[in-house]
Amino acid sequence: MTHKTKGIVLRTIKYGETSVVVTIFTELFGVQTYMVNGVRTSKKSSAKANHFQPGAILDLIVYHNDLQTMQRIKEFKWDFLYQQILSDVIKNSIALYMVELLQKCLHQPEQNTALFYFCEDVLIQLDAANKAVTANMALYFSLHLTHFFGFKMNDDYNTNQQVLDFKEGSFVAEQPAHPNFIEGEQAIITSQLLKVMQPFELEDIKLHHDTRRKLLLHYQDYYALHIPDFGQMKTLAILHEVLG
Repeated sequence: MTHKTKGIVLRTIKYGETSVVVTIFTELFGVQTYMVNGVRTSKKSSAKANHFQPGAILDLIVYHNDLQTMQRIKEFKWDFLYQQILSDVIKNSIALYMVELLQKCLHQPEQNTALFYFCEDVLIQLDAANKAVTANMALYFSLHLTHFFGFKMNDDYNTNQQVLDFKEGSFVAEQPAHPNFIEGEQAIITSQLLKVMQPFELEDIKLHHDTRRKLLLHYQDYYALHIPDFGQMKTLAILHEVLG
């Protein structure tokens, strides 16, 4: 039985001479693995292979069987054709960071349409974003993605609670006994970022590139506290370079 669904490409691995194995976060089935045959045989087919770049948003017709770990794609085409993400170094690096972070969080093949639409919207807005918004997009995505995985940060910063406790995900009055917290300027900026509801609002938050770098490292630590075997973000070093 076939199903029509949208999907965001997370990872593509070459398989054999002509095929690829693709991990896709789908609108209907959550994260799924697909075998796609015959997309690397010629110049014409290599254009098809370009559809499976990480971050690509595709319109798919797929075969789906809950008993199988690998599915197949019957038809695919662009659902949204990027104007900048695939060619702009900075935007592409941010998109790859977003894709890696999402993949590290998605462990179960279950439907999560709210999460899918959030990720789709951020990628589309990143593609059209100006320089100021683009610079803060990785911070925005890192903070707001937590809402979908049960460990969101609470924006309860006030004059009496100015320390962000990473274990609790809340602002507290005093430094906790453990080292997993931020305070001062970094806590204030995080509170400002948590208040942002739409990416275009990021233009109003002016940050030095070194501040962004430190915050992204702290947010990586936050994820590592709440997701088993999270490890290190491979794309973070690249992102630091291009945003510098």
